[in-house]
Amino acid sequence: MNIGDRVRLLHGNEEGIIRKISSGGRIQIEIEDGFIIPAMKSELVLIHESEKKHFGDKPVEEKESETPMPISGPKDQGLYLAFLPINDQSLSLYLINDSAQAYLAHASEVFGENQRTLLAAVLNPGDAKKFDDRLLKEMDEWPAFLLRFIPIHNTLEKAKPAFERQLKMKPTQFFKHLSKAPRLDKTAYLFALEQTTKELDIRALNQELEQINPKSVVSIPVKPSRSIDLHIEKLATDPKGMSNSEMLRIQLESFERNLDQAIASGMDEITFIHGIGNGVLRKEIHKRLSQHQNIKYFQDTQKDQWGYGATLVRIS
Repeated sequence: MNIGDRVRLLHGNEEGIIRKISSGGRIQIEIEDGFIIPAMKSELVLIHESEKKHFGDKPVEEKESETPMPISGPKDQGLYLAFLPINDQSLSLYLINDSAQAYLAHASEVFGENQRTLLAAVLNPGDAKKFDDRLLKEMDEWPAFLLRFIPIHNTLEKAKPAFERQLKMKPTQFFKHLSKAPRLDKTAYLFALEQTTKELDIRALNQELEQINPKSVVSIPVKPSRSIDLHIEKLATDPKGMSNSEMLRIQLESFERNLDQAIASGMDEITFIHGIGNGVLRKEIHKRLSQHQNIKYFQDTQKDQWGYGATLVRIS
């Protein structure tokens, strides 16, 4: 069995696609509606193409022809970014125009302040243009995609504003976007590119500006130190009389505050020194990091100095 294969549970009705294979024979399966369920390899059976030919339309291929999952975004726009599976390892990237409006389309990948153009072309109504291929296993290393669209007006009409979208793919959300891609008529990971640029009402904007206090100052995020010591002796003047729960609360507040400041100020990494102790603080920090959408990854660090008493956080 490989990632991307369709399987069925031996002791149930569930069918789905293999998304992850772990050591020890444990497999993660994406079933209908994008839910992930775990199973052992011994509990699964591979669904072959010959099954459909022998039994008719009962196999899982019938499910792909059902009504696709609803796609967010305005229906009158009809622009999509689609990741079409080639096999269980590779994806082809497409820009799809399922609207009646022609666009000048520009797609690029963003590396900090640098960009590389992947596509610059006219995207006519009904077009589906392939512009790149990607390896699924390298998703964590994909740069952000910057997509720009300029409407083409061939007749004298009210102008539509140009707009752009920047997307950074995250595995936790990516696999929830499986749907039938318009124009391609195939199942793909589909992202609606809703228009985010709005026409400005100059009069209303000027009224808002007049109401702003001229003395108000835009606050600049404070960049914390790259290494934050969470030992209670560093955070409280007299920790001796504190309960364990009170000390934990103060340590977690310091952790959350410094993490938020690190993200807001554009830092790429920060280290939290939490010590070893009974492991409660470390476990709580790792739990919160695993649920944070702006964290690329985290790991124990500086083991020669702190053992397992420090955690390095990489910010996406």
